[in-house]
Amino acid sequence: MAAGAVFGSFAPGGAIRVLNSFGGSFAELVKFAVPLIIVGLVTPAIANAGRNAGRMLVAIMALAYASTILAGVFGFTVADSLFPRILSGALVEQDAAKSFPAYFILKIPPVMGVVSAMALAFVFGLAMAKLRSKALSSVFDEMKDVVTLAISKAVVPLLPFYIFSVVADLSARGTLRLAGSESLKIAATAFATTVVLLVVQYLVAGIASGRNPLKALWTMLPAYFTGLGCCSSAATIPVTLRQVKANGVGEETADLVVPLCANIHLAGSMAKIVVFATGFTVLAGRPPSIAAFAQFIFLISILAVAAPGVPGGMVLAAAPIAESVLGIPPHHYAILIAAYLSIDGVGTACNLTGDGAIALIVDKMKG
Repeated sequence: MAAGAVFGSFAPGGAIRVLNSFGGSFAELVKFAVPLIIVGLVTPAIANAGRNAGRMLVAIMALAYASTILAGVFGFTVADSLFPRILSGALVEQDAAKSFPAYFILKIPPVMGVVSAMALAFVFGLAMAKLRSKALSSVFDEMKDVVTLAISKAVVPLLPFYIFSVVADLSARGTLRLAGSESLKIAATAFATTVVLLVVQYLVAGIASGRNPLKALWTMLPAYFTGLGCCSSAATIPVTLRQVKANGVGEETADLVVPLCANIHLAGSMAKIVVFATGFTVLAGRPPSIAAFAQFIFLISILAVAAPGVPGGMVLAAAPIAESVLGIPPHHYAILIAAYLSIDGVGTACNLTGDGAIALIVDKMKG
């Protein structure tokens, strides 16, 4: 971002147009990749969950999914009540001030739409769980490996250059200062939202389990700060397990809940991306729509199943949904990605600390 800001301030218009050609083509690549990500990663996840659908596992998955959905609703409620008052929305006006159109954009039509990909993943995932087909399982397991490799080797290495191109364009058009200041407001709101979300989760868990919620949350702080620093729920599992057990959760319950929720419970990430998306709809000059955000939250909650397997996580995979459902322009969404990743550990820390709240409830249910 810093390099793009400096380069855009003095680069000739032709250079900016070259960068915009790359940026536009990269955005097409992401749109092409997302349906493949969904089919390749969500399908095996659904199949594996279906095969192991014991009563306790179903309860954990239901709690994790409900928590993720409600976190999105909470994030939208906070952002929708706050951002129309504190964000200027002037990016739209300044977008037309100067223009550096791309020389060309390589069009890569996706093989199917996002909703079609999700429907296909559910059909094949549930069928594989029911039929226990080794042939289909082998195909989709290999597709998962192919998709993960393609994302990690092709998309993610190019992402910094894409952000560079977008920031350089904003700098050349004179809108970067405004975009940066507005992004800081959104990021601060996202952080505060995840903190409040954790307090609410532990209040609910405390009532359900009969434990002191504030003491339980305090016990989980080492896991929170570890996740904040390493930005990985999987890498923080040992610390999360230790602190969950320190809260009095049984070892068998903790050993089941924590590794599973590290992959399916993404309440912090959901709240954070909804806050950012709401903010950038305001910046894009489109008042947040309850109906559109209800659809966005539902689609992202399904996509979250694939997010742990995608380097860059939910925010990268959500790009086509944000554009098609919410109308956020690609050049604004690139700034959203950069701002989101700058506080990436906040969502991760909230995710894994929230796993401790689910563990308290499940341990009480188990008796």
